[in-house]
Amino acid sequence: QVQLVESGGGSVQAGGSLRLSCVASGITASRYNMGWFRQAPGKEREGVAAVDRHGSTVYADSVKGRFTVSKDDAKNTLYLQMNTLKPEDTAMYYCAASPHLWDGCRKDQYDYWGQGTQVTVSS
Repeated sequence: QVQLVESGGGSVQAGGSLRLSCVASGITASRYNMGWFRQAPGKEREGVAAVDRHGSTVYADSVKGRFTVSKDDAKNTLYLQMNTLKPEDTAMYYCAASPHLWDGCRKDQYDYWGQGTQVTVSS
């Protein structure tokens, strides 16, 4: 059974930082493309950042230069370092895994999803 468990969310002031983690079980994360997505109330889920099996990364324009996605294959864990947070980053953040061909943050490529961790940024 595949499980993705996110942690690290919380409430911060604008300009602050958070580091999200996603621990995968039931899969070998190094064989999957992994991504972070977020969904704000009343909005569609959107891709934030993703990393492929070989370590190549892609970012949404809105987070480039502020967020960094990384993974530790030995720990089967995906990370998202978020710096210079803005109120518009407020959302539920989800980790996801894709066994398919690399296509960045395309949502329908991701078969497995975590339950999410809430990030709230106040101004």
